[in-house]
This record gives sequence, C-alpha cells and structure tokens, in this order.
Amino acid sequence: MADAGSVLVVSAHAADFVWRAGGALALYAHRGAAVHVVCLSFGERGESQGLWKREGMTLQGVKDARREESTAAAEALGTSIEFLDLGDYPLRVDAAAEDRLVGILREHAPDVLLTHVARDPYNTDHDLAHATTLRARMIAQAHGHDPGTAPLGAAQVFQYEPHQPEVCGFVPDLLLDVTPVWDRKAEAMRCMAGGQGHLVDYYSDLGTRRGVQARRNGAPAGVERAEAFARTFPSVGSELR
Repeated sequence: MADAGSVLVVSAHAADFVWRAGGALALYAHRGAAVHVVCLSFGERGESQGLWKREGMTLQGVKDARREESTAAAEALGTSIEFLDLGDYPLRVDAAAEDRLVGILREHAPDVLLTHVARDPYNTDHDLAHATTLRARMIAQAHGHDPGTAPLGAAQVFQYEPHQPEVCGFVPDLLLDVTPVWDRKAEAMRCMAGGQGHLVDYYSDLGTRRGVQARRNGAPAGVERAEAFARTFPSVGSELR
C-alpha cells in the first residue's frame, strides 16, 4: 500500500486494536492514511477486570469507561473510531449488525483490513470477529449488493497477533517496523490501563521481542519495535520478496 490510503480495523473488544495493532495504525495515520477503528463490543463483561474492581461499578459504567478509554487511545494513535455495542462474552453478530459493518466497509473503502486470527480457543469472540470481517468483506465486494454504493475492492486482510500465538496457530509473515511511532502506541496503551493495566508491560515487551526478530530477518539495526501480522490472502507483486 502507498503511504496514503485507507486502513480499517475490526476489533472484537474495545482494547484489542490498541494492544495488537496500535503501532500499525499510528504508523499509517502518521503517513497520511485515513485510519478507522470499528469496535464490535466494549469488552465490558470479560475484558475490563480493573474496572469491575471499583466499588459500585455497573455494566453501563464499564461501557462508559471503556468508550472513554478507547476514544482517548484512538486519538493518541491518530485514528477515528466507532462502537457497535454488540456485547461480549459472548459476542453476537446479528443480520442488522452485519449489514451495518458492510455499510462501514463501503463508506471507508479500505485498502487494508486488520482483524483477529481465525481460531482463538481462549476467546471465541475473536473467532467471530474474524469470520464477520471476512463475511462483510465478501458482501461489500458484491456489485449487486446495494447498487447505489460502490463495491469494495480486494482489500488485503491482515490478522494481528493473538495473546497466545502458539495455541492459535499464528504464524506471522510480516514483521512491521513501528519504531517511529512507538511513543504513540505506548500512550494509547496507557489510556487502556483502567480496564486492563496488566497488559501494558506484556505488549511493550512483545514489541521489543518482535523488533529483535525483525532485525534477525533483515531489518536495519535501528528497528527496535515491531508488530507481527499474517496475511489472509496471497500478496501480489512483480518480485520475490
């Protein structure tokens, strides 16, 4: 993809995009791309441990806090964001929600889609987010769907690294250098600390380890932080690289 363009991420919960792809989003926003985040849920039930420890917390209170945190994180990364509020643990995507996501894809016309891996036995909300992304992409590409709007092109779908990659069968084929924008990702992660503060150190360390692996795979010595991704579809080019 060229420096400018459009990137869209489908995040099962309201913090997933920060931990797993915040560097990529900040990088493309910095390059001038239009970057948009769609959160299918707030992660209010299963991914807001810190918030539920507060005295008198309610489900709506957690949702409100997560919206505030994620909006601040998106601002730190330089992206726009919206929330479909479909619930979590379990996430459920009905026909209306699917249609809404298809409309979002056609509206933003992303060159690149980012989402979860296909199989995460620790959290099947992530599996559904992956399947929903591919299904919405397929529908959005159909010329006969809502003919008054333009069909989506052949947007590549990158799966970002899950929390337990070995168990999820995640094998990265792209290590993306996010060193220039790591400060933005760090700020975004801190925005999410109210609900999942324990993950800040984990994903900071992961970024460093992936940076080491990037250098071992030919990246320049100055690459200190990286994020790992796996392509869903074949890449197209004129050279073997």
